[in-house]
Amino acid sequence: MNFFRTIVAAGLVAVSTSAFAADITGAGATFPFPIYSKWADAYKKETGNGLNYQSIGSGAGIKQIQAKTVTFGATDAPLKAEQLEKDGLVQWPMVMGAIVPVVNLEGIKPGELVLSGEVIGNIYLGKITKWDDAAIAKLNPKLKLPSDAITVVRRSDGSGTTFNFTDFLSKSNADWKSKVGSGTAVEWPVGVGAKGNEGVAGNISQTKNAIGYVEYAYAKQNKLTYAAMVNKAGKTVQPTIAAFQAAASNADWAKAPGYYVILTDQPGDASWPITAATFILMHKEPTDKVASGEAIKFFKWSFEKGGKAAEELDYIPMPEAVVKLIEKTWASDIKS
Repeated sequence: MNFFRTIVAAGLVAVSTSAFAADITGAGATFPFPIYSKWADAYKKETGNGLNYQSIGSGAGIKQIQAKTVTFGATDAPLKAEQLEKDGLVQWPMVMGAIVPVVNLEGIKPGELVLSGEVIGNIYLGKITKWDDAAIAKLNPKLKLPSDAITVVRRSDGSGTTFNFTDFLSKSNADWKSKVGSGTAVEWPVGVGAKGNEGVAGNISQTKNAIGYVEYAYAKQNKLTYAAMVNKAGKTVQPTIAAFQAAASNADWAKAPGYYVILTDQPGDASWPITAATFILMHKEPTDKVASGEAIKFFKWSFEKGGKAAEELDYIPMPEAVVKLIEKTWASDIKS
């Protein structure tokens, strides 16, 4: 939204048209909302230009960019090359992060409870219903687990966080793969729905004996108890920037059409198993080329100056070689 600064001096009103600020509009994934907010604040201070970003879930963000109601869409579930072609869209990864299982269990501290994809899948299938179930107890021989029923919390909206979470469950639990599968929205066998990473985090913090899944920044900000995980190599890992980077290091962005890369269940002893990238979607031929150009300036600034802020929130900045590829994509594919 453009606005003019009105200056009142000596009884006269002067309208300055030389220095106006441009607001960039975007909508979609809740996963990157904490870092996009942090970048937007710093960018506004530096340039005067703001970012109006609606954290409404990946599914809704894809719909908004397809409908051309925003300058960019944001999704954690990347679109395949044929879909991008059909919609006249360009896609690239903006930042990487991780999804963590979170619980509300009395007396259990962050990182103490160990879970596996097999066990989480069985909880979300409704096959494991109590916290002291033998399968959970086997992974946690030293913990005193309550015999209470598990309250399962999941997303109610179309969500890229759900896409990556269910993709991981499909890779680590055969029953989940055959009965439910992966997607931004699935037919959940059990559970209470909540909207956005924000909604799931809020629900978990208020519900005893609950389990859910959120982007790691939400777990930290809301002081939620996250679980450690057994990864593909059979090692127990904590959610740390080093574990996220270990998983992300396997990504071959250069050879992926439309940068379509899924980072769940990566090999390596140190890899966090539910690591994910979040993506930006823009039209190849934007209806508002000025707004499109302003958005690209914001993304360029974020790549150049936003790495430290991303790491402070435990996101992983895109590697420099990938940023160079993305900048070439902007130059060749977006007419702004």
